[in-house]
Amino acid sequence: MKQPVKLIAGNWKMNGLGASLEEVAALRRSLDEQTAACRVALCPPATLVERMTAAARGSAIEVGGQDCRAETHGAFTGGVSAEMLKDAGAGLVIVGHSERRQEFGETDQLVSAKAESGVRAGLAPIVCVGETLEQREAGRAVEIVRAQIMNSLPQAVLGSDFAVAYEPVWAIGTGLTPTLEQIEEVHRAVRAAMIERLGLGSAAAPILYGGSVKPDNARDILAVPEVGGALVGGASLKAVDFLPIIRAA
Repeated sequence: MKQPVKLIAGNWKMNGLGASLEEVAALRRSLDEQTAACRVALCPPATLVERMTAAARGSAIEVGGQDCRAETHGAFTGGVSAEMLKDAGAGLVIVGHSERRQEFGETDQLVSAKAESGVRAGLAPIVCVGETLEQREAGRAVEIVRAQIMNSLPQAVLGSDFAVAYEPVWAIGTGLTPTLEQIEEVHRAVRAAMIERLGLGSAAAPILYGGSVKPDNARDILAVPEVGGALVGGASLKAVDFLPIIRAA
């Protein structure tokens, strides 16, 4: 059976000003010269979504948001709805990133509602799951991730374009990465939980790996069974760093 196309998504987090769009232009030039064998997406701060969409228009680069409210509108100062992201040109949205779960206390139920709002607005949600170092050392990584899948993935994603991202919390931005065997173990567990939760209709949805993905480890990670792409943090900020990861797919 033909393998699904991998998705390499860059999460800029709270980084990037207008001048940073030069990196999009550089990425676009390289991708125009040599077509990537994978889907490529960038998720900038909300302030750049519209401008990045314009900069990427006509290229293979997809643009997404980093988070959204579950509501369509309302008195939520500072909030951004999925509909607003769609209106600005986004095609994807990250929900449930560990930084949102930890810093803002987001629950699985809220993540599920946000994923559902993304589907409602016509966005492809990337639903993040992952264990802390304490949970990993206690031997609970698979248990924790399975529970997050069962409670964070709404039925609404079935039939839509969606992805799950496994990000061991202890590996994000630390330079640490699990072994390839650990990555495979959790990705297989994620796939089994997805099928248990949503049925075989979820079998083709990519499972991305995130957590200190870099040019020097991307090829090995992306070759692991059930790894359907990568969610890349700091290495996605510069085209010179992001391109080798894209090429590794």
